[in-house]
Amino acid sequence: MSRTRQAAPRTTRGTAAPPTAAPPTAAPSAGEQARRALAVAAVGTVLALVAFTAPLATVGSVTAALGSDVAGRTWILSSMGIGLGAALLTAGTLADDRGRRRVLVGGLAVLAVSSLAAALAGGTLVFVLARVAQGIGAAAVIAASLGLVAHWFEPGPARAAASGVWGASVGGGIALGPLVASAFDRWASWRDTYVVLAVAALVLAAVARRRLDEIRSHERRPLDALGATLLAVATSAFLAALVEGRSGWGRPEVLVLLGVGAVSTAGFVVTERRTSFPMVEPSLFRDGRFVAASAAALATGAGAIGLLSFLPGFLALALGLPATTSAVLFLAWSGTSVVAALVARRLPASWSGRAQLAGGLVVVAAGQLALSGITPGSSWTRFLPGLLVAGVGSGVLNAALGREAVASVPAGRGGMGSGANNSARYLGSSIGVTVVAVVVAAHAGPGPGASGLVAGWNVAAWVTAAISLVGAVVVWATTVTDRRRAATDAVGDPSH
Repeated sequence: MSRTRQAAPRTTRGTAAPPTAAPPTAAPSAGEQARRALAVAAVGTVLALVAFTAPLATVGSVTAALGSDVAGRTWILSSMGIGLGAALLTAGTLADDRGRRRVLVGGLAVLAVSSLAAALAGGTLVFVLARVAQGIGAAAVIAASLGLVAHWFEPGPARAAASGVWGASVGGGIALGPLVASAFDRWASWRDTYVVLAVAALVLAAVARRRLDEIRSHERRPLDALGATLLAVATSAFLAALVEGRSGWGRPEVLVLLGVGAVSTAGFVVTERRTSFPMVEPSLFRDGRFVAASAAALATGAGAIGLLSFLPGFLALALGLPATTSAVLFLAWSGTSVVAALVARRLPASWSGRAQLAGGLVVVAAGQLALSGITPGSSWTRFLPGLLVAGVGSGVLNAALGREAVASVPAGRGGMGSGANNSARYLGSSIGVTVVAVVVAAHAGPGPGASGLVAGWNVAAWVTAAISLVGAVVVWATTVTDRRRAATDAVGDPSH
């Protein structure tokens, strides 16, 4: 903690000043700690998302430098998602029980070291492993960050405002990643992106360790080591199968990965039902608010993120746009989401979290539909209306998801809530990217590259819009179910 230097005591000539005790360090107020926590949480989330999206604009340069084949290119784009999906829930649980500052600082350190490894990588395997490690570090940062927000900001307007800032940081990181990476790729080297990211992560870790108080849940629970291991194996196997499956779903390695994922998932479910301290309480899956937040996160990843993660590559291959132009166009979606998330803080209190989730998904779907109907002769301006509309919906979703992720779990378990919700989001994004890749490949056919890609893109836009709408219906259905349950309970209560 910082200390305030005091002026030396004044003395009269020939008289020594009496010794004085050093004043105690002034502890920061709760309001100051809250502001510091929100600033660190927002910047940490930006760094995590910059790392996640950076390869979207530079995958061509990276694959050329590393000598990667088609499979290597796929892994370069997808490997960080495996680390995120495998570690988010465990990181959130550890943050609640062992300390949110500790997990945040540790995650930033892992992100820094793995980013440096990515910068120095000489081959595809080393780069992919570094990206997986980046995902693990980013998982700790994201889960602990939202846990900090949940601790320092009470439910109501204060948390809504803080969640809006956190949601804006999600959009900000998504926006900055391709821009920063493409700028370094053009003027220096794509490797410099990871060097700068490593330095920034180390600086933020030092600031967090010095300026934030350690906080943890009042109830310190033992880590469910078996459950954490089974979850990591299940998630990693399933996500790896999605990546490998893009080259053929009947291959033995894909079937083995799917089998390992299914067995590990079953083992995780059994373990969580039997342990006294499960990572996720089974009763939460009967809670409408938790189910709605998880479904909205899954639909966000599989819908908007799945389609728009494919956008930079599509613009380069189908329309011949340079990486910098694609990155700027990508900003129309991600940058708009930043503004929308900040504005969402001022939405009327009568608009419930689930109403905002369902409404955001519907708006996102409208934007995705507007991104269909592309022709090989379309200019980049044709994409702007759909990207702007999708950006508005994404901003509202990011703000609402940040708030609902921690509001839908017991008090003191905000890190776990963040981990569970973001696990759904990044699992959804891996599913969405795979769906888009498979749809585009199926419709591309043997004809000319541009026309085939465009045809596939148009179908993918409709498919992912449908995913967003299904998510909105599920969120709405949980609201209806909860209302009916409440009405039934009221009728059966003699006091009514």
